[in-house]
Parts: sequence; C-alpha cells; structure tokens
Amino acid sequence: MSEENEKIIIETTKGDVEITLRPDLAPNHVERIKELANDGFYDGIVFHRVIEGFMAQVGCPHGTGTGGSDKPDLEQEFNDENHVRGTCSMARSSSPDSANSQFFICLDDAPFLNKQYTVWGQVTSGMENIDKLERGEPVRNPDNIISMKVATDK
Repeated sequence: MSEENEKIIIETTKGDVEITLRPDLAPNHVERIKELANDGFYDGIVFHRVIEGFMAQVGCPHGTGTGGSDKPDLEQEFNDENHVRGTCSMARSSSPDSANSQFFICLDDAPFLNKQYTVWGQVTSGMENIDKLERGEPVRNPDNIISMKVATDK
C-alpha cells in the first residue's frame, strides 16, 4: 500500500523536515494535512508558539494561534500513539472536535497529551531543524514554513 510510504516534506527557514504520515491512526486528519499542503496553505506560515522542552506549533494563517483554514473543523481521532519527541499532533481549542489546520511537533516526550490530541505523523528526519526554531509564546522573530509538500516513496 503506497499510503504507508507517504510523507510530508517541510522546508523551514532552519532546514528540511520529513514527516511520515500515519493514516492508520487518524485517516481524516492525515487527509486534511495533505489537502492543505497540496493547496499551498502552509507555505509562508510561521511557527507562532515554540516552547522549550515541549513543542513547536504552526498552522495559523494569522500567525497568532487564533485561526485555521476555511475548511470545517475535524472530529477528534484520538488514538493510542504516545506523544514522544518528533510526534506530530493536531492543535485544538478546549473542544475535542475543533482541530482544523494547526499542528504541533513534540520537542520532548509529553505523556500528558496522550489520548487527548490526535497524533497523525512522526518526524523521521530533520528533527535537528525543529530544535533550531526560534523560541517564544508568541515567538518574537518566528521561523516559518517555506513550503510543505506531500511526497511518496516509490
């Protein structure tokens, strides 16, 4: 199945990051990430919240954490995958069914997030570039996604 080999390649201002998609865990969230990436939605968007020892968040078109895409919010697909370093998971408001376009990459293990946020992927290379992102909440001089594309191993 080619779906198992699908990846997202994110070119950031600090270098490239490769994320292996996990449609087996969260098919609707993976589909949304792919759709937005293919539409160019993420290109130019900043990492607006980067907390040392916790996570790096991106995906708000306003760069503030207050917005999403024009697509409807997603119903949660919480799963048994643990939030560990390199885990990619959807950000949301206090409502479990409010994930839209914002996601975060864990900088460290975050077991308190397990089964409360939808895991949809794992960084498989380039984690050192996520580690280099400018820190802050909000980030004063944020790094950004230059381009985010879906790639499939052949």
